[in-house]
Amino acid sequence: MLRKICHIGNSYGVSIPKEILEKLHLTTGTQVEINLDAETNKIIIEPVKIKAEDTIIDPEFASQVKDFIKHYKPALNALAKK
Repeated sequence: MLRKICHIGNSYGVSIPKEILEKLHLTTGTQVEINLDAETNKIIIEPVKIKAEDTIIDPEFASQVKDFIKHYKPALNALAKK
């Protein structure tokens, strides 16, 4: 797939086709790692894999939110319809 390098502010960029983004489940704001494979002289773009220990949300808090949603699901659904 042929693309052109474009000027973006003080940097340069290449657009990524929507089909590729969808296949990889990437969206605007997804962090990617960009590297150069020196042996093949190719640019490699990979999504950043976030480790569980790097997440900001406390597991206990997430569990409490999950329980809250489960308990109040009917009320939340009713509010969503308003």
